[in-house]
Amino acid sequence: MKTRIIIGSILGGVALTLLTGLVSNTPPMWVGAILYGYPLPWLTRMVVAPQYYPWRMETTNLIVDIIVWTLIIGALLFILTRTKK
Repeated sequence: MKTRIIIGSILGGVALTLLTGLVSNTPPMWVGAILYGYPLPWLTRMVVAPQYYPWRMETTNLIVDIIVWTLIIGALLFILTRTKK
C-alpha cells in the first residue's frame, strides 16, 4: 500500500509538473520573455531577440517543482487512503 502511494505520488508529481509547463507564470509588466511552470517558472521562452533557440529550461526549478507536486499529491493520496478505511 505504501509503495502504491509513493509510486503514484512520484508519477503524479512529474505529470503535474509537466502539465504546468503549459501554464504561463509571467509576472505583469515582464518584458522580453514568457515564463512557464508553477509554482516556480522552469521553462522560459525568450520573445525579444532570440538568437538561435528561444526556449530555456531551469533544471533546478524543474526539480523543485517535481518535489513540491510530489509531496502535495503524496499527502492527498495518504489522506484519501486513510479516510476510506
